[in-house]
Amino acid sequence: MEEVTIISSGVVIEGKVSSNGNVRVDGTVKGDISAQGNLTVGEHGTIQGQLNGDIVSIGGKVEGTVNAKEKLVLESKAVLKGDLVTKVLVVEAGAKFEGKSAMGSMSRESNLSKPSITNG
Repeated sequence: MEEVTIISSGVVIEGKVSSNGNVRVDGTVKGDISAQGNLTVGEHGTIQGQLNGDIVSIGGKVEGTVNAKEKLVLESKAVLKGDLVTKVLVVEAGAKFEGKSAMGSMSRESNLSKPSITNG
């Protein structure tokens, strides 16, 4: 049985969250979240920061870059304001997304998350 960290409704976290397992957010997080497993944002969840996970499912509001190694699911009530990087993107009817998307090999991830350096 895999561990699941639940940030319940009514809980507010300011700072980075890191987990070796799955994470579910039904509360509010102001900061980056990194999960070695799956990351789920519930319908009432709100996140301001970068998300990293294997399979990321968003049902609430997210402002920030999303990096999903395998799959990103934007559920019908999802609102995503920020760029996304994933192999498979599922957008349900009614979901809202503002930003750039990069799909395919994860080598593109470095292009979105790191500023380019020019010599001159």
